[in-house]
Amino acid sequence: MANANPTTEEIERASQLLNAQDKAIALFDEIENTLIRPGITEKTLNEEIYQLGLDRYGIKTHWHKRVIRSGPNTLSPFAENPPDRVIEEDDILVVDLGPVFEAWEADFGRTFVLGDDPHKLKLRDALEPIWDLVKARFRENPDMSGEELYEIACGIAAQEGFDFGADIAGHIVGSFPHERIPRDRIALYITKGNKDSMGLAGRDGFRRHWILEIHLHDRERGLGGFFEKLLTID
Repeated sequence: MANANPTTEEIERASQLLNAQDKAIALFDEIENTLIRPGITEKTLNEEIYQLGLDRYGIKTHWHKRVIRSGPNTLSPFAENPPDRVIEEDDILVVDLGPVFEAWEADFGRTFVLGDDPHKLKLRDALEPIWDLVKARFRENPDMSGEELYEIACGIAAQEGFDFGADIAGHIVGSFPHERIPRDRIALYITKGNKDSMGLAGRDGFRRHWILEIHLHDRERGLGGFFEKLLTID
């Protein structure tokens, strides 16, 4: 269960994960300010993001594939690889990265809008407030199960007028490579079927830390958006 009196090592682990996230935030700020633009393909932007991360932050490893999707591709599940697409003038764009900073993983995702389409802006601007609402519910009971939190995320998305667009709402994160159970898509995820407390310690005896993901779909207009960051560390 959640530990109210963390050890010095627990505190250091949390600090390292937060530091990795802070670096990811800086990377995303640079991506937004210097790389995101219409007229290039998702593949080109993906390659430019990799090079920026390597040159400016020394990122050589991404613990999951880099996901760059625009327009209708934003509705595709993580595991799929939709056809490459040219980013348009008035587009919506999702960037999901898992950079490894030294020995520590970050997992960070944001949604960007080019232009002033009100429906795309509404979707983008709903993501972080919904994330905050779900986090607040988690904080009321940090020992809830992964399934409980997934259902909360789906319910809040529906209340705000969106479909929840994924079969998970997050997962654990840690030192690289983080804890894994081969072929498991339940126990280490915020998803249906995970009845375990999210406050349980990992196999190494340390507290597990979690990423909370919000996936919103506006299926009527063919739009998707994504927002994620650390749930268990402020």
